[in-house]
Amino acid sequence: MSLIRLQDVNVRFDKTQILREAFFRLESGERVGLIGKNGSGKSTLLKLILGQVTPDTGTVSVELGTRVGYFSQFSELNGEATITEVLDSLFENIKVIGTELATIDMAIASDPQEVELDRLIRRQSELFEEMDRLNGWDYQRKIDKVLTTLGFNEAHRLCAIDELSGGWRNRAALAKILLEDPDVLLLDEPTNYLDVAGVEWLENWFRDFRGAAVVVSHDRRFLDVVVTRIIEVENYHLHEYPGNFGEYVVAKQFRLKTLEQQFVHESELLAFEAEGILDRREAAKAAGRGLGNQLAKIKKARNPRPVDQIITGIYGNLHVKDVLCRVELLGKSYGDKLLFSGLSFEIRRGNRIVVLGSNGSGKTTLLRVLAGGEPTDSGEVVWAKGAGVASYNRVLAELDDDDTVSHAVNALPGSLAFTATKKSVNSFLAMFQFSEADLKTRIGNLSGGQRARVAMAQCLLSGASVLLLDEPTNHLDLSSTQVMERALLHFPGAVVVVTHDRFFSDKIANRQLVFGADTGKPGEIDVRAA
Repeated sequence: MSLIRLQDVNVRFDKTQILREAFFRLESGERVGLIGKNGSGKSTLLKLILGQVTPDTGTVSVELGTRVGYFSQFSELNGEATITEVLDSLFENIKVIGTELATIDMAIASDPQEVELDRLIRRQSELFEEMDRLNGWDYQRKIDKVLTTLGFNEAHRLCAIDELSGGWRNRAALAKILLEDPDVLLLDEPTNYLDVAGVEWLENWFRDFRGAAVVVSHDRRFLDVVVTRIIEVENYHLHEYPGNFGEYVVAKQFRLKTLEQQFVHESELLAFEAEGILDRREAAKAAGRGLGNQLAKIKKARNPRPVDQIITGIYGNLHVKDVLCRVELLGKSYGDKLLFSGLSFEIRRGNRIVVLGSNGSGKTTLLRVLAGGEPTDSGEVVWAKGAGVASYNRVLAELDDDDTVSHAVNALPGSLAFTATKKSVNSFLAMFQFSEADLKTRIGNLSGGQRARVAMAQCLLSGASVLLLDEPTNHLDLSSTQVMERALLHFPGAVVVVTHDRFFSDKIANRQLVFGADTGKPGEIDVRAA
């Protein structure tokens, strides 16, 4: 049975096409992974299902009685309440029934008249049936179970939600929607700001979930584990691939190869047609040449220079020292909470250091200490002379809304844009999906994902010897993440990255800093090879 149906849906915003002739069905029990570039229309598709966006043409229908739950990384919870209070409020109807049952018990105990007693017993029976139907007898145990499995300790449960970190607020929003137990789950980047343990818990939860789900995510490992079908939003259309993310990669390659073969065939036919026009109509000569030139340009665009050649061309003039930084006996606490102590390691040329650990363990604090934005309690960070450092999160936070994309990326002091060829820089930016028109756009007019791409391009082209990246895949689409991965693998300097993205970590890491390794004790950090 189709729970959700989109039939020939078209959506435009301010004369910009978002979706065209979109067809989609979600069956009971299906798990659909929704992927596509930033701004391609993924969130719009979820909003169509929620009724927050109305299609220009076509129809969107949700099966009558279907309960739809929606989660996004920006889900709003009452920040002044505790997570326990928020979850407790979900069961107001059950508490009302419980209150009425308690009142009936008191009334029966007062030895009422026989007619009244019969009425009370009938009403009590109805309420018992309703509690059984709602499975409401042990709702407090349900709340405790979901909070425990999501890792909420007593302190997390008793403090206001606004006092929680971003990762714990995300867990709180997840706890709420999971307890609501909808028939259809719409999840927009559910793994953002979750640590690895949180992501793995969510994957395990999905094994028992019997409802249907549509998941917008860039987390390839998560998609591989959870989904049964991939829908890619591309060129305003929805393209369907059966299976998980790994199967999508293979199927997409086959599709592109088929399209390329079709393109070659069609281009030959068009070229032949152009020759016929030239033979028959002298006036069409210019148009014929124009068509031929256009075909040549398209064919060239279909066969670009290898990605690796473009990246190595960018980094050819970047010279990096062997030892870039020495961290000696570093210690840091917040109040009574010890984050790390006695931490010593080196950052050397070619290091790809991934920092792992649970939310709140001190990973982001370590990056801020390395960047000089956070004082230490003990120990020191000694940078080699001339070793430039670029912090992705600082660059992202300091983007100037009045600046253009082109100026922001190219005008930084020491930027590789001054030493690399203009062609290689433009090719690099094109891989990051920046068109000629995009380069002239004001940063204030960009979406969150586009701003993230600007900040990442700035870091990769900054000329710095060390890149500090805190959850860099959170706001990048898959293709931008893949370009970043290739760039980081060829980057001659060092990279220190905090990430929960296991697929990304597996591809780039050659060293790990693991907070609370093995013992799970605060302050203990294991430095190991990846």
